[in-house]
Amino acid sequence: MSQSAVEPIAAPFLARGACRALELLGYVSLVEFPLANGRRADILALGKTGDLVIVEIKISVADFRADRKWIAYRDFSDRLYFAVPRGFPRALIPDECGLMVADPYGAAVLRGGAMTKLTAGRRRALTMRFARIAATRLRRHLDPDAVRLDGLRSS
Repeated sequence: MSQSAVEPIAAPFLARGACRALELLGYVSLVEFPLANGRRADILALGKTGDLVIVEIKISVADFRADRKWIAYRDFSDRLYFAVPRGFPRALIPDECGLMVADPYGAAVLRGGAMTKLTAGRRRALTMRFARIAATRLRRHLDPDAVRLDGLRSS
């Protein structure tokens, strides 16, 4: 299918569908997760066994070609996936990466991608940061004025 035939879907809607699919697979997820290298992962998901997955959202071929920062995400996850809309040319996604076809309501995992185990120290640091950011976001949701008191600057 040509690029012009891909129906545009905004990244937040693809993220919602990917997060729903991850939940069905036993993961909890956070969107726009700040990494220690200054990058921001579209989705970081934590599995029941402590495995960490990053999902990079690409809404178009132009988006994929313009943004190569995802290469650095391999150092912060056990698996790296791309979530793309239906009609996206799947051959563009590197073989070592997982692939999801997503829409606002869910996603189909077409391939799992290569496993690259994180070191114990990095896993612990990411898991602790995941917990702190999740707790901070929940607190901000329950008490919007809490942001003024917040000692954790990353959302």
